[in-house]
Amino acid sequence: MGWRGGWLADFEIRGGTVRVRKTGATARIDGGIVREVAIWLVYYLCITARAAWLRHKRATITLGFTPDLPRPWYLIRAACTWARIAVTTDLTKADCAFFFEDATWCAPQPQPGDLPCLNFACTDISKGHVAAVFETIFGYPLALDPATSTGLAVEKSEVNARHDGRLVQCPCAPREGFVYQKLVDTTDGSHVHDLRTPCVAGAPVVVWEKLRRERDRFSAHNAKVVARDPAMVFSEGERCAIRRFCAAIGLDWGGLDILRDRHDGRIYIVDVNKTDAGPVIDLPLREKLRSTALLAGALRALLIERRPGACRQAARDAVPSSA
Repeated sequence: MGWRGGWLADFEIRGGTVRVRKTGATARIDGGIVREVAIWLVYYLCITARAAWLRHKRATITLGFTPDLPRPWYLIRAACTWARIAVTTDLTKADCAFFFEDATWCAPQPQPGDLPCLNFACTDISKGHVAAVFETIFGYPLALDPATSTGLAVEKSEVNARHDGRLVQCPCAPREGFVYQKLVDTTDGSHVHDLRTPCVAGAPVVVWEKLRRERDRFSAHNAKVVARDPAMVFSEGERCAIRRFCAAIGLDWGGLDILRDRHDGRIYIVDVNKTDAGPVIDLPLREKLRSTALLAGALRALLIERRPGACRQAARDAVPSSA
């Protein structure tokens, strides 16, 4: 997906609804959507203003994307802009290749020559596959059989970013195209807590704790978002397991949706986002910029590590770790 036609070419607007052409995701155009776009534009202007201020500093790393070039609302693009990493779709000019396709299932891609590659092994982020890999790594299940289970469970589409989850009473007949999972209880009495965890090379970089009212459990609208240090949220053993999970699913860059059950204390990885947008819209602007700086630094360090010869100059051009 190139730049031809501008950003509006990515969307189809019809009957008061906007549809993302690439993913098929839809949203009703209302005051909430207008507010979120306005909030994102403020963040985007801050990122571009910083890039303009530093335009005299030449980019020393080039990241090549295939088959699509991420638009500015994807988190990887913001991190590249902050870290002064040039982007291209011409892999012959790149120091590293990044497989970027906003789809739940992708055909395996051949690695481009001897370039270091990111996310090329992450071709299936369906809910069923995520749950299967999670159980293999963590040793306890998320998925369940709705026909033989009892009590409340979560039903959600296999497809990423649908936000169509709902509670169902088991036993019940499974629906085609849906998965069934343990209801992870994250309530505090009034809100449920989600831990959106962006990872680079498998390591959690920051945690955005999202608080939602219980009735909005499966929506994309948050009552509050707080940025936290991963070391204060996850134990060392949990962070090691998250690294193993990312390696097993092929995720070099991306966001995980993690829940911690208030009864058993365990964490559950319920979703993988390899083309994640962000930062989370309801995060305060200062924390958005600080998070972007942390992710930009981690991305730059990863690229230097993967190809130290080509990026030797970049190692002498450090990125600030805070906004």
